[in-house]
Amino acid sequence: MPTKIIDLTQLLNERMMVYPGTAPPTFEITNTVNKDGYREHQISMLSHTGTHIDAPGHILKDRKSLDRFPIDKFTGRAMVIDCRGRNEITLEYLQSFETKISTVEFVLFFTGWQDRWNTVGYFNDCPVPTRDAAQWLTKFKLKGVGVDAFSLDKIISAHLVTEENLPNHYILLGKEILLIENLTNIDKLIGHSFTFQCFPLKVENAEGSPIRAVAMIDE
Repeated sequence: MPTKIIDLTQLLNERMMVYPGTAPPTFEITNTVNKDGYREHQISMLSHTGTHIDAPGHILKDRKSLDRFPIDKFTGRAMVIDCRGRNEITLEYLQSFETKISTVEFVLFFTGWQDRWNTVGYFNDCPVPTRDAAQWLTKFKLKGVGVDAFSLDKIISAHLVTEENLPNHYILLGKEILLIENLTNIDKLIGHSFTFQCFPLKVENAEGSPIRAVAMIDE
């Protein structure tokens, strides 16, 4: 049984940062206790707002949406790889973790970018896997790869989505390895054995979804 649950999710609000060129979320109070006897919000946000998960159908035509995966796709044993201070996450570096990677279903990269959340520096280049490193990860039975940064690829314009610009997205999603972005608190998991959960909203044909990501640390 887990002894501790760590919340890995960024807080959603109207002041939060969003991917450059995309719309921020809005939260409108439609009903109040004083007026209606109950309080309710109308929430409007893109499906890749905050801590979220990407399905293959996000960038690959006619590929799976999140609702087409079994529920156990979104939970499993996981590990953190500390990538702080690196310009990129190389194949050689990942190979040093090969034995451990072979025993888990999720790999989470800790870049330190979680500390830049809601600052201009968050969208500076963070370390991401090289193309050959991403390709190497596909040989494992991974359900997903996550990061405490905006993307598993270098930042680009939302209008320049191509395989050349987003190689890791195409490589990993092409093998139905889900991508989890904008995680936080990953530093608290370094050196621990834990179960990772990243359940999306159950939305028909969802190419992505905000999630409540958590880690359950073993005793």
